[in-house]
Amino acid sequence: MRGKDYRAILQAASEVLGEAMHIVDARGTTIMYNEAMARLEKISVEDALGKPFRQVFSNIPEPESTLYQALVNRREIREQEQNYLNIYGKQVTTVNTTIPIIVDDRVVAAMEIARDITDIKDMSDRILTLQDSISAGAREGEEAKGAEAEDEGRARPSEIQRYHFEDIIGEDPKFLQAVDRAMRATTNTASVFIYGETGTGKELFAQSIHYGGKRQNKPFLAQNCAAIPESLLEGILFGTEKGGFTGAVDRAGLFEQANGGTLLLDEVSAMPYELQSKLLRVLQEKYIRRVGGSRDILVDVRIIATVNESPQELIARGALRQDLYYRLNVIGITIPPLRERRGDIPILADQFIRKYNGEFGREIWMISDGALDRLQDHDYPGNVRELENIIMAAVSMADEGHVLTERDIDIQRSYREGPAAVSEYDLSEGTLAEYLSRIEQTVIRQYLTANGGNVSKTARDLGMLRQNLQHKLKKYELG
Repeated sequence: MRGKDYRAILQAASEVLGEAMHIVDARGTTIMYNEAMARLEKISVEDALGKPFRQVFSNIPEPESTLYQALVNRREIREQEQNYLNIYGKQVTTVNTTIPIIVDDRVVAAMEIARDITDIKDMSDRILTLQDSISAGAREGEEAKGAEAEDEGRARPSEIQRYHFEDIIGEDPKFLQAVDRAMRATTNTASVFIYGETGTGKELFAQSIHYGGKRQNKPFLAQNCAAIPESLLEGILFGTEKGGFTGAVDRAGLFEQANGGTLLLDEVSAMPYELQSKLLRVLQEKYIRRVGGSRDILVDVRIIATVNESPQELIARGALRQDLYYRLNVIGITIPPLRERRGDIPILADQFIRKYNGEFGREIWMISDGALDRLQDHDYPGNVRELENIIMAAVSMADEGHVLTERDIDIQRSYREGPAAVSEYDLSEGTLAEYLSRIEQTVIRQYLTANGGNVSKTARDLGMLRQNLQHKLKKYELG
């Protein structure tokens, strides 16, 4: 088989796989460049195929080119961000994995697989810009003299919900123990580790600790570690230095922005294992170094970390570093799930009824015994957040009247019960592949909804790689 035939087979395979792929030979000439890569880099296949890649991508300096590093320096590069202009001057941001292909100790080619994160990078930049404005607002509020000036400073960042201990509702003894422990945490600046299932109110606790303590006039910033791609999270936390990677700019990260205040790291176990070690070093040494930088920057930041799974289980399966857990768990707080504090359901339901009466212009005064029984019989995998959503829907859809009845309470079937039973396969329902595809879509949608759209958590629950789940979300148009 001729080399041309092999290239045609590889080109066809890459199109089927759907990965954005670029291969150059030993001389740097592009021998394979598929449609997915062309869409990602906003050019045509003809612009690159058969041409020297340095000619097509002349806007990327050689030392920063991942293909150049693989081809010339035999360097394997995994998950590296690149931010550059294509040949038409359009901005492109990718995460690349690039490897040299070596035969008999000779580099015969280099292959690059890329993911488009242009929109995500824009989003992360907006996050940092917004967080910086929040931090600046908090600093201005602290420096302002007098109550009027202080109020003006606090209002500057925009109307962001701030929670205090009076917003925490419940009378269950175990729940009150957690509240008491959180209140005592306001008297110091030690790291706090909060464990609670999805929807139990972890951020409410975290904000209450911050705004009830000595740092209340300093910044409170929060970052969900599962919501940002691994390749961007380090830059968001520690900032970037110009020259650190292609297109990098000087930008302060969340640690610098939160200096003097509190940084909430939600779902800290979703942070890459290597990045967890860097976080541990920051906690021990009290300084950070920006991505691509060489300067140590002292920071004074209180860390509040949260997880929605048992820390012991996370450590056992390697999702959470044990040494980081011990460093964060100076003050440990466990928030009990709603199913373990059912006595609080009537109190919470009444609170939510009052809240949504005002929002929807209703005058519901009470909830019937039948409706309350339905609420207390439910398992609440989504905890207090799920209860609030149930009450919000009930109040918004209730008939005119003053009593919320059993008919108004629409409780969706819990994902803990598993997917709907699969009926016997019927040829009239299409091919077996189509039938299995529908089942797969149903299960993915069900778990994704139950996890509040959290792709990482859903992938773990389904026992699959995150990138495989993302592929299926795109395939089924679920994302």
